Amino acid sequence: MLIATLLLLGATAQPEAIGGYAGGCLKNGMALPLNGPGYQVIRSKRLRYYGHPDLIDYLKGLASRTRMAGLPDLYIADLAMSRGGPFRSGHRSHQTGLDADIWFRMANQPIQRWEQDAPKEWALIDEPSYRVLPGRFGPQQLTLLRLAAQPAEVTRIFINPALKAEVCKRSPDEPWVGKLRPWVGHFSHFHVRLRCPAGSPDCQPQAPIPPGNGCGAELASWLKDKPQLPRVSVTYRNLPPLPRRCEG
Repeated sequence: MLIATLLLLGATAQPEAIGGYAGGCLKNGMALPLNGPGYQVIRSKRLRYYGHPDLIDYLKGLASRTRMAGLPDLYIADLAMSRGGPFRSGHRSHQTGLDADIWFRMANQPIQRWEQDAPKEWALIDEPSYRVLPGRFGPQQLTLLRLAAQPAEVTRIFINPALKAEVCKRSPDEPWVGKLRPWVGHFSHFHVRLRCPAGSPDCQPQAPIPPGNGCGAELASWLKDKPQLPRVSVTYRNLPPLPRRCEG
């Protein structure tokens, strides 16, 4: 009886990402410690620092690799809530514990104690014009993106189109460049997305990225049209229904 109970408890404690990135939840996720070697969680009062163990391991490993590369400590922003699901505002995704926002601002632009809860964003581009601000995208930012994108579990990284263009100028032939997907916003951070993990049969993967480095016609169309995010905070009301396993 005791063995059966322990087995049942072990089964129920299995971490799972359930549903889609923009319509799912997280079971038995983990909290990323608010401070660790090579990183600091910011805006912690939002309680958005939970993830699937694969994401937690990835972030700790990335911070270790960036520290070894001589980069300043990372600022890590939104992951997911403790049980995943939709935020009240700010993101449609981040629902399954497999997404994370990492700021381009690093500890060489330190966050003061008084601004921990609402730190100032360190924009790399002028958003209306898509113009890269002088001195903001340099070797540190390129190295950070390289180290973030290289692991096999990373399926894509959302980045502002103007910053994708900068990477295409400097490292067009590196195999990880194709994982950088242009998207609106992301003028001060990038958004890492991991693949569905083992042991999560109800996780819905996203379609594979197109072949190639993504530096051609697709990127050119983004730079031509210069789409913008709304200038006000967005509250999402018409999200897809959550999978049944996310109820309760």
